Amino acid sequence: MDSQRQVPASQPASIKGELSQHVTQDAVVIVPGIMGSELRETASGDVLWGLSGAGWLLRAWTRKDGLARLHMTDDELAGKTGRVTATRLLRHGTWTPYLRGQEPYTDLLETVRDYVADPAAICAFPYDWRLPVAVNGRLLAERAREHLTAWRRHPAHHAALAHRADQRPAELVFVAHSMGGLVTRSALDGTHFDDLAADTRTVITLGTPFHGSVKAAVILNSGRGAPVPLPHARLRALCATMPGLHDLLPQYRCVRETGDTDVRRLQVSDVTALGGHPDLARATLDFHAGQRHVPLPDHRTVVGTRQPTWQSLELTNGQIIPHEDGPRPNSDGTLVRDRHERVQYFTVNGDGTVYRDAAALSGHVSTVPLQHGDLARADSALDTVTDILLEDLPQGIPLGEPGCGLTVPDLAEAGAEWPAVAEHTDSVQGLTCTLTNTETGERRPAALQMRDGRPTATLSAHSPGLYRVELHTYDRYTISQLVLVTEPGAGLTETDG
Repeated sequence: MDSQRQVPASQPASIKGELSQHVTQDAVVIVPGIMGSELRETASGDVLWGLSGAGWLLRAWTRKDGLARLHMTDDELAGKTGRVTATRLLRHGTWTPYLRGQEPYTDLLETVRDYVADPAAICAFPYDWRLPVAVNGRLLAERAREHLTAWRRHPAHHAALAHRADQRPAELVFVAHSMGGLVTRSALDGTHFDDLAADTRTVITLGTPFHGSVKAAVILNSGRGAPVPLPHARLRALCATMPGLHDLLPQYRCVRETGDTDVRRLQVSDVTALGGHPDLARATLDFHAGQRHVPLPDHRTVVGTRQPTWQSLELTNGQIIPHEDGPRPNSDGTLVRDRHERVQYFTVNGDGTVYRDAAALSGHVSTVPLQHGDLARADSALDTVTDILLEDLPQGIPLGEPGCGLTVPDLAEAGAEWPAVAEHTDSVQGLTCTLTNTETGERRPAALQMRDGRPTATLSAHSPGLYRVELHTYDRYTISQLVLVTEPGAGLTETDG
């Protein structure tokens, strides 16, 4: 875990000894986000996604066949699954174009373990994130029911009840990151077990794109008509027929009409034009229409803020231009317009992948100045998870705007210089920046200087690898982002079609 994070003085003891009273008796299910589970080929046992080491990442994203076995087959698209098995949550940091870094879930698991009555109360739910959210929702519902039943029979559960004044039997607590929140909502929609929601105390979501993400549309459109780096083209090819990625497409009014006359929702024809699959687009629109009004028990949302985030898009001749601002609705659902009846646009920001309002499904929202991949790892997010787990509930959106944003490239070449820019702050006072090789642990500070009115550090890495950029703010927040550094020339561009 992060060295900054405080370990509680009193840890849950064996049921044979003294049990700390500062734990929950509930059963916790941890659901990761897209690309957050290790995947293996069932027949061979080969790891298809989730190996450690920058060497594997570089081969996966720059070789033509690096991700070939991850592509959906015709049988899988027809619903015949089992070729690929999800084995565990990510244990190593990894990287994906556009989505950037996927941080491991080890810190989240360790934090939850500190506050449950016994490790047996925790269920980590890896899943094949390539498949439709609905498929994984059914599997999660079955696994959660089995887990709660087993935990209620566990001796440590009975010991924990002795410390509870209300003697309440365990209920489920879901902690879901990113796509995991969509999978959780699908599991609780009543089509699998009509009493699973009733047995759920709370659902904690971390950066879940309940209303979708413009970045998913950009991924499907990557390279169509314009050169892009090889890894970005590889990701588009992988996602073009991936149901899971289609389930992340924006469901809100995000498509700008010419002349700012209106903003509308994505349609099946739009998704097809930008490079998606029409059948998958139709399926995801139908799925979200059925999920829109599914309530989540005592839903608590942790939302990343202060990071530049795409909110809307223009679609012209099959090509996307994403924008970091979007329309704002009036109370009657109409859009805010200027005196010339043109739609006005507002910059809301978010976590770099999901803009704030697309993740805020309920009124119980806690905001933290973090990037999307760090929402299941950073201390500020884990502290909020702990408070909710122990029923010491936060009071909603905090006053003020703490921390700041961070903009870095997702891909760089060894030996080349590239900027790390602090957003939403106009001074270098109290800011420090570091660059860390995630494999070797080598850590180098970088000086910040004002450039074009924004604090900026100039970074470079001498050798290929996966690097973490960390920006430390005066108010003790740390905003981080993973960057993949390739050999010079390895990220050459290509046109995807």
